[in-house]
Amino acid sequence: MREQVAELIYKSFLTLDDLDFAGYINLCHADFNYKIGAYSPEIRKQMTWLEESRDSMKLLFESLPKHNSDHSRLSRLGNVYLMNKESNGDWSALTFLQVFRTSLDGGASELFAIGKIKDTIREADGGLKLLNRDIQLETRMFGFGHHIPF
Repeated sequence: MREQVAELIYKSFLTLDDLDFAGYINLCHADFNYKIGAYSPEIRKQMTWLEESRDSMKLLFESLPKHNSDHSRLSRLGNVYLMNKESNGDWSALTFLQVFRTSLDGGASELFAIGKIKDTIREADGGLKLLNRDIQLETRMFGFGHHIPF
């Protein structure tokens, strides 16, 4: 089961890398929650940059063509550090995330963001689904037009 949990996490990265938003949504439980944030030492507070349910994430993906966005490709590289089966049967996982950006004008790649992902995964519909994804980034400067979740 541990391999299936890790495979689900890695598959979630691949679907976003391929801009397969419908595929990503299909990996999510009906009660899915997504949150991305970072701690700001300047204001000494936690910042929440994006918080979405499965349905609102689907709407976000559908609206992406209307945004003035940076179309550089993002590639997600994750390393699952810890996995634990909880007493309620859900799985929790901690993954270190690196996101690389490859520019469209010249194809240069650079490290774009790093952080940690806390996932909760639940068995549903005969397989595993993402129930909660909480991303805590170290990186806080992204520039203009980055609307695709990590």
